[in-house]
Amino acid sequence: MKKPELLIPAGSLDVLKVAVRYGADAVYVGGEAFGLRANAKNFSMDDLREGIAFAHAHDVKVYVTANIYAHNEDLDGVRAYFKELKEIKPDALLISDPGVYSIWAEVCPEIDLHVSTQSNNVNYGTFLFWQKLGAKRVVTGRELSLAEIKEIRANIPNDLEIETFVHGAMCISYSGRCLLSNYMTGRDANRGACTHPCRWQYSIVEEKRPGEYMPVFENERGTFIFNSKDLCMVEHLPDMIAAGIDSLKVEGRMKTALYVATVARTYRKAIDDFFEDPKKYKENMPWYLDQISDGTFRQFTTGFFYGKPDESAQIYDANTYIKTYTYIGTVQGMDADGRVVWTQKNKFCVGDTIEIMKPDGENIAVTVRSIRDADGNEMESAPHSKQELHVDIGMAAEPLDIIRQAAE
Repeated sequence: MKKPELLIPAGSLDVLKVAVRYGADAVYVGGEAFGLRANAKNFSMDDLREGIAFAHAHDVKVYVTANIYAHNEDLDGVRAYFKELKEIKPDALLISDPGVYSIWAEVCPEIDLHVSTQSNNVNYGTFLFWQKLGAKRVVTGRELSLAEIKEIRANIPNDLEIETFVHGAMCISYSGRCLLSNYMTGRDANRGACTHPCRWQYSIVEEKRPGEYMPVFENERGTFIFNSKDLCMVEHLPDMIAAGIDSLKVEGRMKTALYVATVARTYRKAIDDFFEDPKKYKENMPWYLDQISDGTFRQFTTGFFYGKPDESAQIYDANTYIKTYTYIGTVQGMDADGRVVWTQKNKFCVGDTIEIMKPDGENIAVTVRSIRDADGNEMESAPHSKQELHVDIGMAAEPLDIIRQAAE
């Protein structure tokens, strides 16, 4: 059996570095335009250069998304963007639009081509079509079962890679082709500007009683009639590997470093354990399930992998985010006084118990002894985010370690 690649999302340079340290074999990122996550921080060209250099120094690949459905006014910009990418040499480009494909073939065919799930890749004929056009990899549609993926593998050459989502948010629309955002807000999901109206709370208004909103209660959290559970296949990795999948992809370019670190190290250990000894994988399953729930998540589902989901799987109750830990910083280094330096993300106080989340799976609980700001001023609490802090926790920490705190 071939060990699959673990492909982790990164919405910023800092998160890319975390993904690399916490176990990714490859990361996928978006530039400042032409990807389907326009609201992520995304990467400038300088960030991309630094990120690719950092990843390659750790034997990790970087794939750049350019998977919008381009309109006429996008095409000149795509061509200019691909010319810049040609110079910095990412390991692959991820596309979905035939017009964008044509620009890739003209400008930078030496960069490997991966075909996005947005292209509705749900049969082996489609895979073979894209391979004839130069694709090295095709991402399966999320509507496929594992049996269908296995049949695709049996009908395509071994050197055509299959990439499949293993974890993360699910879209209500076929392969992500949604019109709700464009219809309701004028922001086009298929050009990277989705406002996620499927996550909004809705009420009923009777036509002749405008302004009278009648709730339709699902539970105490409210009514989220389009909201899907999150995909989680950590319990089913042997089935995914047996289906012939080459790359296991985690969704989440809008997610925090805490989420990325949590998911990356859990799947990293699960994959490695399975290939070391399937018994070890089974024995460690309680740890994987406990750890994967430490990041922000909705309820979990296996999606369409075992056939069409029944009503309980597709996902309509108690399905807002569950948050068990709060992300409070990523370690930048140590100062001359032995304090841990990090950029704060959320509030914490002197006397609080926090945890250092290590890439090897260890979580080290420590107590905040004192806090100083960048100017050396002592603080009892750190209520504001995005400031540099020097924190005495009684021990050292490695750069890029994630610092978290149990949520209240």
